[in-house]
Amino acid sequence: MSLIEKTMKLKNWAVVGATTKKNRFGYKIVKKLKENDYNVFPVNPKFEKVAELKCYNDLSAIDAKIDVVDMVINPKHGINVMEEIKKLGIKYVWMQPGTRSQEIRDFAAENNIELVEDCIYARL
Repeated sequence: MSLIEKTMKLKNWAVVGATTKKNRFGYKIVKKLKENDYNVFPVNPKFEKVAELKCYNDLSAIDAKIDVVDMVINPKHGINVMEEIKKLGIKYVWMQPGTRSQEIRDFAAENNIELVEDCIYARL
């Protein structure tokens, strides 16, 4: 089973960079995961709700165990999120196009975090 298949079987997904702007992937991904029966936890300190779901300030604020983090943010902010992911013991991260950097790849490799560089929106 590939890493993509393995992570897509997991049900608790946090979307870092979620937004209320319906034309942005930070909204479309939250909505599509929700429509496909995933437990979705939008993360963005700017919003209280995204796609009718409670939105969290950061990953640490979520009171459920997160299986996969989907990153929809500028890569210059991604390394801070990766540090939180490490602290919380989350093992799987999906990197959407536009969110990737060598710094993030290196951090993941050094900390046993498995990266999927693909678009979950296109996969569902």
